Amino acid sequence: MVMRKTILCLSLILCHLSFCVAQDRAEVLMETSEGNIRIQLYNETPKHRDNFLQLVKAHYYDSLTFHRVIKDFMVQGGKRDANSPNAPNTQHLTPSTQHLTPSTQTIEAEFRTPQLFHKRGALAAAREGDDVNPERRSSPTQFYFVWGRKYSERAMEFTENRLNLQLTPEQREAYMTIGGTPHLDGTYTVFGEIVEGLDVVERMQAAATDDADRPLQPIYILRATVVRE
Repeated sequence: MVMRKTILCLSLILCHLSFCVAQDRAEVLMETSEGNIRIQLYNETPKHRDNFLQLVKAHYYDSLTFHRVIKDFMVQGGKRDANSPNAPNTQHLTPSTQHLTPSTQTIEAEFRTPQLFHKRGALAAAREGDDVNPERRSSPTQFYFVWGRKYSERAMEFTENRLNLQLTPEQREAYMTIGGTPHLDGTYTVFGEIVEGLDVVERMQAAATDDADRPLQPIYILRATVVRE
């Protein structure tokens, strides 16, 4: 009985600590044409966190589209291109944000595996390939939300062996019960997670796309705002 009470007390303490850590995270609300997404940014990746907050405050993401969508994998946004002026709320597209995003201003990788990994709903930074980016530095603006798939225990073991992954029990459990993209762990920086609106990403990743993975019906980021810093 004493042992059971001790275990219960420890569990309550750990839950309280996890809640406190989550409460201390910055949060961003992303309003999209498919619904709202609330994101928490990890304190363990300060360079990516601060860069993302800076861009949100400057309204950089307002009116951009999710330009790359792959079913059962991820949805990617943050690229300003010729389609951006056709988006709603174009009053937010101001030249003042352009100085924030020179093509050479990449961000140093902040890999924090196994603590931060590519579970479903994770927010991660896009980047150029290893052939031109051996340090795996992140794009200053482009990000993606992880969708991935759920793994059976057999599929999880096969993936670990094939890719020589060394996953923790927590990672394995998440990939089998929640889903995600384990093959990206340790190669792309994960810097946040969705806390509300995962159903929105589910709809996005199922969108019909062309041969370049661009949605046939544009999916817009209407507005992004900082709700907690």
